[in-house]
Amino acid sequence: MILILHNLRSVLNVGAIFRTFDASGAASANASASQGKIYLTGFTPGPLDRFERVRKDFHKAALGAEHSVKWEQARDIGELICELRIMNYEIVALEQDKQAIDYKKYKPKQKCALIIGNEVKGVAKEVLNMCDKIIEIPMRGEKESLNVSVATGIALFRLLDQ
Repeated sequence: MILILHNLRSVLNVGAIFRTFDASGAASANASASQGKIYLTGFTPGPLDRFERVRKDFHKAALGAEHSVKWEQARDIGELICELRIMNYEIVALEQDKQAIDYKKYKPKQKCALIIGNEVKGVAKEVLNMCDKIIEIPMRGEKESLNVSVATGIALFRLLDQ
C-alpha cells in the first residue's frame, strides 16, 4: 500500500495519518522498498520544516511514526502517478464523487496507491481524472464528511484486510 497525501494543510492531520499508517501494518518491515510508503505532494507538511528541523507538532501527533514509516516528498503528483502506474499500481482516490463506489465494494489489486486530498476541497478534479478508481465512505448522519485522518484510517484498515 502506498499513500499519497495531496495538499493537506494540517500538520496534526498528517502526523495522525503517519501514526495510523504504521498502526495498520502498511509500513511494516516486511514491505519492500517500493511498498509501505507515504508520498507528500503539493503543500502537504512533512516531519521536517523547510530548514530540515524536526517539527515538534508533527512528532506529537505521529508519536514517532515518522521514524518507522517510509516517506518522501514528491513535487508533481501527476509525475508520481505516472511512475506508480508504470510499476503496476492501481491509482485510487478516497473522495465523495459521482463516479465513486462504496469503499466496502472495492477490492484492491495487489499494488494500490491511495490518494487522500485536502481537508476542505478534497481531491482536485484533475487528479481524480488520473485515477483508476474513486472510492468513498458513505455518510449516514447529518454531517457529510469525516476528518481526513479518520477517513484515511477507516479506508486503510478496510483495504489492507482484504
